[in-house]
Amino acid sequence: MKKILLLSTLSLAVSSATYAQKEDCQLKASVFVEAAKVKNYNEAYQPWKFVYETCPELYQSTFLYGERILKDRIAKGTDKAKYVKDLQELYHKFHQYFPQKFSEAEMNSRLASLLIEQNMGTKEELFSLLDKTYKLNKDSFTDDMAIYQYFATVLDLKNEGKKTMQDVFDVYDNVSEIIENENDKLSVAMNQLLPKEEANTLSDKEKKQLQVARIRIENLKSISENVDAKIGQLADCKNLIPLYQKNYEANKNDTEWLRRAAGRMSDKECTADPLFAKLVERLYQLAPSASSALYLGIMKEKQKNTSEAVKYFNQAVDLEKDPLKKANYLVKIATKYSGSTAVGYAQKALSFNPSNASAYQVIAKAYASSANECGTTSFEKRAVYWLAANTARKGGLEKLAAHYEKLAPSRADIFKSGLAGKTITFKCWIGQSVKVPQLQ
Repeated sequence: MKKILLLSTLSLAVSSATYAQKEDCQLKASVFVEAAKVKNYNEAYQPWKFVYETCPELYQSTFLYGERILKDRIAKGTDKAKYVKDLQELYHKFHQYFPQKFSEAEMNSRLASLLIEQNMGTKEELFSLLDKTYKLNKDSFTDDMAIYQYFATVLDLKNEGKKTMQDVFDVYDNVSEIIENENDKLSVAMNQLLPKEEANTLSDKEKKQLQVARIRIENLKSISENVDAKIGQLADCKNLIPLYQKNYEANKNDTEWLRRAAGRMSDKECTADPLFAKLVERLYQLAPSASSALYLGIMKEKQKNTSEAVKYFNQAVDLEKDPLKKANYLVKIATKYSGSTAVGYAQKALSFNPSNASAYQVIAKAYASSANECGTTSFEKRAVYWLAANTARKGGLEKLAAHYEKLAPSRADIFKSGLAGKTITFKCWIGQSVKVPQLQ
């Protein structure tokens, strides 16, 4: 009887202590949340630390605000290594206690971003985290620096003899896919706002959202260009063709391998080699699809069989049901042409995705490359660059727009011409007009 009474007393004591501890956690959680909301992270630290160490399973906010609190301590530089280690532990525990909210892919992504930000860890560690993130959930790749480092790191490891050429190409394709998916998400959001922008009815919040989306699209375009520059001669026909010839038999029934190989050969202008025809015909045989039809069109165009090329290009567009992907195919087709044909395909792409920056880039470049064909005077010819700049700016391509504006007539040229505020109409294939800037 005494033993039962003792056990009951102990049980009650433990229960009371647990209840009291939970009350302490609730109280301290409210303190650190209020402090962290106003960015008073010093005041938030101690109550947050109590909740984090005593009852981590209670609140997601312990981890959400904990990340901010620890990042603030890291930024201040005092005992930095300790707080970096604490933040790494926090990411692991967040996944442990709230796996539905913070997946393994998200955990790996944050850990990788931390290594990049703090310039720590080995290349092998960083690549492992980034590659796991992609394989677990490629949608977790939302950090632009992580996207770039995924490719840069595998290339470094290849140069050190720790990764193969095939590894480099696989990650290159992964990164290209991530960028395309991120662009598609941005396009969906932007396409809802563009009609309001045209009607001048955007709220301040929507203006900010549109601006942020355009900046991100330009950042992603820069990443894509930098990745292409880094892969450089590694991805030329001299390297691609022997690699794919060697691996063809082992992969001839793998539609994803065939699609990626054909896509890379197309992008690098290796379409004259018989291997390209072999790849695309096999892909079309196994899986007639928009992508396989597109590559057949490219092959026929290379063979100077224009009617067959156009047939397959149109088939590619017709087979694709997703309007964003349909627009991407039309842009790919547009890049195979120049002048009015390129612009025609790019404009059709914009009818399916009005925020497709690559379509605006094609149109702007087509206009700019025709500057000498349009206008009768040097001033009129160079005025084409204003049209190219305006077009680039519609796609959020500020750097490209600035480049073309430098090629357009200067303020001194405008003053000398006497055409400030006047409209110039281009009677060449462009068939567009542009207003000469006012001198203010």
